[in-house]
Amino acid sequence: MSEKAPYPTLPILLVLFVVGVAGVAAYYWLRGSEPQVEKFTTPPLSSGPIGKPEVRHPIGRAGASGALPALTESDGPLREEAQALLANAPLQKLFHLDTIVRRIVVTIDELPREKIAQRYNIAKPVPGRFRTRGKGDSAKLSAANYERYVPYVRLVESVDTQKLVALYVHFYPLFQEEYENLGYPGRYFNDRVIETIDHLLAAPEIHEPIELIQPKVMYEFADSRLERLSVGQKIMIRMGPENAARIKAKLREIREALVANSREADKTALR
Repeated sequence: MSEKAPYPTLPILLVLFVVGVAGVAAYYWLRGSEPQVEKFTTPPLSSGPIGKPEVRHPIGRAGASGALPALTESDGPLREEAQALLANAPLQKLFHLDTIVRRIVVTIDELPREKIAQRYNIAKPVPGRFRTRGKGDSAKLSAANYERYVPYVRLVESVDTQKLVALYVHFYPLFQEEYENLGYPGRYFNDRVIETIDHLLAAPEIHEPIELIQPKVMYEFADSRLERLSVGQKIMIRMGPENAARIKAKLREIREALVANSREADKTALR
């Protein structure tokens, strides 16, 4: 690892997009089909002034050091330094390691939505077969599926929260640049990060067996209220209540650290 150019960015938002790694495949398992590549469509432009994002949770970069790579040249350093930081993690098996910044930004932005554009999803599908208990009207989500998420949850818990947030703060300009490139010139990416964390924390906790229906080929939640949830909240449910609780605990730590950074940024701006 080079001390002059530290770029361990990939795990910066690990807790957010590991939810996708551990569960986006379940979105398609329930539908009994492989994920289809969807075209990413740029969202409508924000009504905010171009180049002047409205900021609720500013990122303070006081003390940040080291040169940043250009956005278009960031993949190489990201892959190399991410692997060096998480030497025991099989990153090639877990993540798509090209257009990394865009994939992270798109995944975080779309977790609170109904669909994730597979073209830019950071996550690779979780291996294994989707399991149910019973058939027809008595089908339920099998608790055996929850075990597949445990390695990812352990990986999330192993990340030092303060170091993760410090790295995110250092490399924040790349995320903001890509967020604006994707159609949000009047929006601030860290505000969306906080929104996504809060959205995932609000996912309902389901402890009883989850009933499924299969009106055609695709599985759906029998409870229409669950079926209407976002991709991110469905993933939190599908990983099981114990795994979800552990992920939420880490998300709360990250949110607290991000908000603390924002407070310091506000204080610095007032000096």
